[in-house]
Amino acid sequence: MRLLLVNWNDRENPHAGGAELHLHQIFGRLASRGHDVTLLCSGWKGCQRRVTLDGINIHRIGTRYTFPFTARRYYSATFATAGFDVLIEDLNKIPLFTPRWRGPRVLALVHHLFGVTAFREASLPVAAAVWLAERPLARAYRGVPFQAVSESTAMDLVTRGVPRQAIRVIFNGIETERFTPDPSQRSATPLFAYLGRLKKYKGVELVLRAFAQLAHPTASLVIAGSGDYRPRLESISRSLDLGDRVRFLGFIPETEKLALLRRAWALVFASPKEGWGLTNLEGAACGTPAVVSDSPGLRESVIGGRTGILVPHGDISAMAAALGKFAASSDMVRVMGAAARTFAERFTWDAAATETEEHLLEVVRAEKGNRGTGR
Repeated sequence: MRLLLVNWNDRENPHAGGAELHLHQIFGRLASRGHDVTLLCSGWKGCQRRVTLDGINIHRIGTRYTFPFTARRYYSATFATAGFDVLIEDLNKIPLFTPRWRGPRVLALVHHLFGVTAFREASLPVAAAVWLAERPLARAYRGVPFQAVSESTAMDLVTRGVPRQAIRVIFNGIETERFTPDPSQRSATPLFAYLGRLKKYKGVELVLRAFAQLAHPTASLVIAGSGDYRPRLESISRSLDLGDRVRFLGFIPETEKLALLRRAWALVFASPKEGWGLTNLEGAACGTPAVVSDSPGLRESVIGGRTGILVPHGDISAMAAALGKFAASSDMVRVMGAAARTFAERFTWDAAATETEEHLLEVVRAEKGNRGTGR
């Protein structure tokens, strides 16, 4: 197949995240299987405009701010007659409404939709723009096949009017051969960790406040990641008088990330909504359980009572109590960690790539069938 991906970022973009990891893990594998894969995405100051990564031919245009205004024009000038079989739009941030581009058959790939959570992160005008852009999804993408990374995301699409039969759920994978347990690296004292972007909507403030309620003299919390909400989080940490019990590491490379996943007694996440909870599964592969909000996406990456603890979203006391259970029992960490590793082994990128390949082939065959009948 000849496949055109449209996403805001590629994995080298400074603003890349889980969506870009997913894109390269899946479509890099499809490229290695002989499919022709091209990615149209935004650029940044000083970037190479044309590059090949993971076998994917990448065209970077504009910036993250101008991309939605330049993408269609670049497509028309460069790709309209290139003979792609499928255009895969990664519905990330503001939809680009690619079905209106008059190109090949579109498949919409969805991690999660912001909905009202946009108002917890962005300014009112920006949040309103995102919310309004998501409102016409069912109408603008009528007849388009969807691929969602979780049942939670699928149900979110259904509530917006997308037919359930139009949605294929294909879970993310993880690199279980790289993310592996190493009991010798586990911290001697209770250590909890948050790894991810430091954005307001991620709920890291709730993690800090829950940790502040934890009555354990040697427990510590590490927050790894970057984002514009870090100064506010550091201010909250100071106001809670947490001192050196909490450390902000900023962005950490993959080797340090792996070490932290192995050292932690549990990961902690309190966002109101996620597409899946990939970091939870990476931690699980390392034999590390998790304490997370019982919210869409996250609840699918943790089996409550077996691989971690689910707490009502926003219930700081419940989260503090869950942290206390782990802090009081290294045996609980070990037992749940072993179950988490077994759970994580269900999810591989190879399997996710194969399911995606099968889905795309179905889309191509259906499109050829429609053309053959004149529809």
